[in-house]
Amino acid sequence: MGIIRSGFSVIAGTVFGIYIAQNYNVPNIKKLSDTGMALLKHIEETYRKPKKRGDD
Repeated sequence: MGIIRSGFSVIAGTVFGIYIAQNYNVPNIKKLSDTGMALLKHIEETYRKPKKRGDD
């Protein structure tokens, strides 16, 4: 009984995801995360403490 119930959940989720992706404007998560990482990297480089002379 557990395999049928979990299999149904996976299939229903897949069908629902396909329907949403085809009928609605869903953002590209990979592109969104890449943009966020670039922004965080820029912020880190801008506000990082300067290195001391002997810290090479």
